[in-house]
Amino acid sequence: MLSYQALLTAVPVVLAAGNVPAIVGETGIGKSALVQEVAQQMGAKLFTTVVSLSEKGDLAMPVPPLTERAFVKTSQYGELADVQFGYTHTLIEIIQWAEAHPGQPIIWFLDEFNRGTQAVQSELMNLVLQRRINTLQLPNEVKLILAENPDATMAGFEDSDYGVVSGDAAINDRTVRLVMRAEVADWLKWAKTASILPTVQQFIAENPGQLAPKIHDADLYPTPRAWQRVSQNLASLATVNVADRSEIQLELLVGDLGETVGREFDHYLTQHQVGLTAQAIYDSTLCQQPYWISFGQQVLINNRPL
Repeated sequence: MLSYQALLTAVPVVLAAGNVPAIVGETGIGKSALVQEVAQQMGAKLFTTVVSLSEKGDLAMPVPPLTERAFVKTSQYGELADVQFGYTHTLIEIIQWAEAHPGQPIIWFLDEFNRGTQAVQSELMNLVLQRRINTLQLPNEVKLILAENPDATMAGFEDSDYGVVSGDAAINDRTVRLVMRAEVADWLKWAKTASILPTVQQFIAENPGQLAPKIHDADLYPTPRAWQRVSQNLASLATVNVADRSEIQLELLVGDLGETVGREFDHYLTQHQVGLTAQAIYDSTLCQQPYWISFGQQVLINNRPL
């Protein structure tokens, strides 16, 4: 398994060799963020297709002619439609970008690849291998990256229960599998640049096993992406009055982290309470009831030392 930082080196190496990397990792581990950073490092234009939302024929669906010139008139058999093939809008944008920016690298990111049906995977793999659809040839500037969730047939993921469609041996033989692991140090480094609340960063630093625990609740459980949502929700929650905040905070945490870790983090927040903001202290709705705020070891009640 490779860390986020190691993959920032490995993925461009595979692309430079003319091969297709298939990044495998748990949901919410940061595969999409990784590809975005790789694109930035390479100065590449990034296009993304979510394969799980694709249907068979999306890349080569026959469409009726749109002009008179698209009909072939015969002397004895009437008119025949010269049926062409339609392409997804992403593919059109890729071709147009390549023509307008010759020489600039382009990354086409096929996300959730093994959540697509077998027919969709096969259709896309033909594109990956042949680099063409019907008469359309992919520009040389286009590099493809796949992202997949763990499959129980993959070594080391025998207990995985993702709703994926296993790729056949031909697909596996034509991509370079790069398995991604959640690395606390990488996530904390990223968190400092992503406006993740200090309280969330501190909790993960003190409890690294809770970033993406291997043993977790069967329903909801923490992932790196879930902790980002927690930070965003808590920041938004800070604008809510205290009474409503205390009523919904636990449910918000449980909704992102699951029952076990959600309650643990809620208890952590209570123990590490940093108090109210200056704005909340002078909020007229609070002036009619006792409130507290802590500054280091000193606790104030109604703005008076305890």
